[in-house]
Amino acid sequence: MDMNFSLQFLFLFLFLFIFFIFLKFWMIGSSRSSKLANWPVLGMTPGLLKNAHRVHEFTTDVLKECHGTFQFKGPVLADLDLLVTCDPADIHYILSKNFSKYPKGPEFRKIFDILGDGIFNADGYLWELHRKTTISLFNHAEFCKMLLESTKKKVENGLIPVLDHVSRNEIEVDLQEIFQRLTFDNICCLLLDHDPQSLSIDLPYIPCEKAFTATEEALLYRHVFPESILKLQRVIGFGKEKGLSKAREAFDGFIYSCISAKRQLVHSGHSGESSAPKADKLDFFTAYTEAYKGKTGNTEVFLKDTLLNLMLAGRDTTATALSWFFWLLANNPAVEYKIQEEIKSKLHPNKEEIWMLFNNREDLGELVYLHGALCEALRLFPPVPLEHKSPIEPDILPSGHRVNKDSKIVLSFYSMGRMENIWGEDCLEFKPERWITDRGGIKHEPSYKFPAFNAGPRTCIGKDMAFTQMKIIAVSIIHNYRIKVVEGHQVVPSDSVILQMKYGLKVVVSKRSV
Repeated sequence: MDMNFSLQFLFLFLFLFIFFIFLKFWMIGSSRSSKLANWPVLGMTPGLLKNAHRVHEFTTDVLKECHGTFQFKGPVLADLDLLVTCDPADIHYILSKNFSKYPKGPEFRKIFDILGDGIFNADGYLWELHRKTTISLFNHAEFCKMLLESTKKKVENGLIPVLDHVSRNEIEVDLQEIFQRLTFDNICCLLLDHDPQSLSIDLPYIPCEKAFTATEEALLYRHVFPESILKLQRVIGFGKEKGLSKAREAFDGFIYSCISAKRQLVHSGHSGESSAPKADKLDFFTAYTEAYKGKTGNTEVFLKDTLLNLMLAGRDTTATALSWFFWLLANNPAVEYKIQEEIKSKLHPNKEEIWMLFNNREDLGELVYLHGALCEALRLFPPVPLEHKSPIEPDILPSGHRVNKDSKIVLSFYSMGRMENIWGEDCLEFKPERWITDRGGIKHEPSYKFPAFNAGPRTCIGKDMAFTQMKIIAVSIIHNYRIKVVEGHQVVPSDSVILQMKYGLKVVVSKRSV
């Protein structure tokens, strides 16, 4: 055990000892028990730990009290001080106006090291390489067609058989898990040219598919726990860091095997197994390999990192958005009825296979009220609830707060959707009409007010892809089934960097008479 780790372990012991002394005093009702109390040595950590089970709501409460921006003080010597903001002016300043001055930074890369050299970790030239390559693929003339066909086939061969099965046998099902499996299969078809078929009636266990949730929970804990605790977990092998280590093995095993299989298919002259049509210029393996050619580092590792980043975006953000959307519909039947009426009036469906009516994005664009409802779900429950930035030089934000070089800044997108000064007194209400103009078109809000897809140069390049999938899936379910949340089932956000439901979305599914 080296000297550095011994000192970290000693600090951890002292930290826990002092913490429990203060915790005993704090829990019996001290006048200093404000959620923002800044304790000697411990900083604001006690208030955070007390509210760890509701960290996003807690952050929102504090930001409301502090008019949108506050300085969180961590334990002494733990390097956990954070500036947290949901101020649109600050967010516009950081993500758009001064983008080059606010990279992800070395601390972000340290926290998210499992993502390697993928697009989410990258800054500077490497990020530009990623973005240029990915945009060229997503904007390819054949990509939209490929996405539509892949999603429709996955709905037909995966989603509908599973929902028919659970409705026929009156089985309670976790709808969030169904969406996670669907989007996992779909993104694997698009990126890896391989369908793992995790969405099937027997719901098979696939380690890679399950590894995403463990990863995202561990990454949130890395934002608020001292490095000494995290290092201890890694050395001994317990807690969230143990789960992260197993997830890394699952990702590597699955993706590298897909890369190897693809290489063999290419050499043998055969096409992949995916049901989606593949154009040569849309081969993600070839595109990223060519883009990285001549750069330092291992090409296969770079390709694995790139695919993992895109899989993370393609699986969890869309699945999470759909889960909250259907929970909101279950609690707002009037909205669901309006969507049903829009489907009837715009699509004129006369068969159960409604997903087969979509041949291009223009067909989906007719569903204005559905689009508004999805935007409203994303406003209230953004799949990526926070963003992490670090300035390369000292600066003063529009809110008047000073930030030092390499300091940690957290942008709370979750809190933004709950601020009356941003969205009005009805900000907590689910109102799709908020997104519809007087002429009946889609109202566009600036990204620094509605950052569900980030903002500025790092705006999500998969936005259209996400809406395409969500609309096909939403229409297919709403047209064919009734979804009822199981009575007494608790629905709360998980403690994760992706805003999943902590206990899933347990529902009862019943067929509609079409």
